Amino acid sequence: MADEKAERRNRKVTSGLVRRVERLTPHMIRVVVGGEGLSGFRTDGYTDHYVKLLFAPAGVSYPRPFDMEAMRALPREQWPTTRTYTVRRWDAEAGELTLDFVHHGDAGLAGPWAERVRPGEEVHFFGPGGAYAPDPEADWHLFAGDESALPAIAVSLENLPAGARAWAFIEVAGPEEEQRIDSPGDVKIVWLHRGPAQYGERLVKAVRELDFPAGDVHAFVHGEAGFVRDLRRHLRTERGIPLARLSISGYWRLGRDDEAWRSSKREWNERIEAEEAAALSS
Repeated sequence: MADEKAERRNRKVTSGLVRRVERLTPHMIRVVVGGEGLSGFRTDGYTDHYVKLLFAPAGVSYPRPFDMEAMRALPREQWPTTRTYTVRRWDAEAGELTLDFVHHGDAGLAGPWAERVRPGEEVHFFGPGGAYAPDPEADWHLFAGDESALPAIAVSLENLPAGARAWAFIEVAGPEEEQRIDSPGDVKIVWLHRGPAQYGERLVKAVRELDFPAGDVHAFVHGEAGFVRDLRRHLRTERGIPLARLSISGYWRLGRDDEAWRSSKREWNERIEAEEAAALSS
């Protein structure tokens, strides 16, 4: 734990300036960040690269240049809050970082920020991190997620090997939230419109009903924790997919803010793992 705290203290903060803001769909906003501060930014080939954005509490402003160590001299309630977002695109030549945000009115922190931010404003973040990329040796690929996972799924589909077989199940509020995704792979994208249904209800049903192709599957399943739990149970205990062939995690949990979800996520995961182990051993 001490090493983890030291690592967090030593993380480098990258600072950039908003260059463009674009509303992609009624509930998805794209923010493009650039500037000299991104000159050292690098990605490592993952398709789920993410950055941790830093947001100042309401009414708090920080001196320039931004210095994370100086923040620690302030009262704890004035420290910035972090939110994690997928790198939708990194254009090294242009020095531009693209991030997509789900926006549902005044709910949350990052969505409302993306709706009101304007070109020229500063952005500060840690990262990038990342852990997943489609295995080129897999016989086929499975992707499943909601709006929060859409950026990572889109990047993954765009970076599949030519001709690679894939199924992608993406649940969004309605048809107006669909986005065009081009892929060199042999991809079947299934858009699922949530409408009045519960989060993930139609997504879980669609994956359960899929006639799985033969061969080794590499799967990416992310989004609201409730349906991720249900799909993990299905893929592990009913489909027999090894955990090593799954990138699977709850990005968020219905009814919990980000801080509350992060504080309970380890316990949540341990309980799922215990249930899974019991099911596999029976």
